[in-house]
Amino acid sequence: MTRNALAADSGVSLRFLAQLESGQGNPSILVLRRIASAMGFPPDNLLTDDSRPGIDRLLLMQLLKGLSDEDIAKVRRLLNQQWGLNEVAEAKRPYVTLIGLRGAGKTTLGRRLAQHRGVPFFELDREVEREYGATLGEILQLHGQPGYRRFERESLQAVLSKNPAAVIETGGGLAADPETLPLLLERSVAIWVRAAPAEHMQRVIDQGDLRPMARSREAMRELKDILKAREPFYRQAHFHLMTSGRTPEQSFQELLDLLDHH
Repeated sequence: MTRNALAADSGVSLRFLAQLESGQGNPSILVLRRIASAMGFPPDNLLTDDSRPGIDRLLLMQLLKGLSDEDIAKVRRLLNQQWGLNEVAEAKRPYVTLIGLRGAGKTTLGRRLAQHRGVPFFELDREVEREYGATLGEILQLHGQPGYRRFERESLQAVLSKNPAAVIETGGGLAADPETLPLLLERSVAIWVRAAPAEHMQRVIDQGDLRPMARSREAMRELKDILKAREPFYRQAHFHLMTSGRTPEQSFQELLDLLDHH
């Protein structure tokens, strides 16, 4: 994660981040919370003073460090099966959440799935705007990324509490929030809707957003950087759906097949 990206997501200045990296800064707890949230893990990870774990835990942690993100996801599923951590499967069925970057096909697939199931469809970004009476840009300007993530989590909780079943499309950055992702995984069937970077870009342009065309090389590099940074979070979804090279009809049928095996 670049320092520029961390500054943008945490609301902490570049200068102060540089001081922290050099060991000269003296951050407050609030600053540490912002940094930890932006990086996608609990703030106590920065401050932990826990006693040394047992040898079996140390060996397991060492083993996990050598695995790929895809293998880590497999290990998590095996642990769920072995120790009954998936007993909430029945409760998950009424809710389906679609995660991933813009341009993957979440909205198209989400609307079709909601219609197919006869349940409401929610775009979480729109729910945040409706609830707080401001655009995403205005909310970010007033409250920063941490504030927006809090509003996003509250809107997700509201949708889950007010609807016995729903299909929910989430924003691209939600999965990186250390408090919201566990809620999403616990209460819903989470599906990572993904596409090749070039298709992400083209679909965004086809939706009428021509900004990437003005700086195509930089925009593509940034897109790839974002995908790389968020992939470990997206991979925690229960299912992965690749939409590249597929028609909407083909992707929707594959989505139904995935859910049928749940």
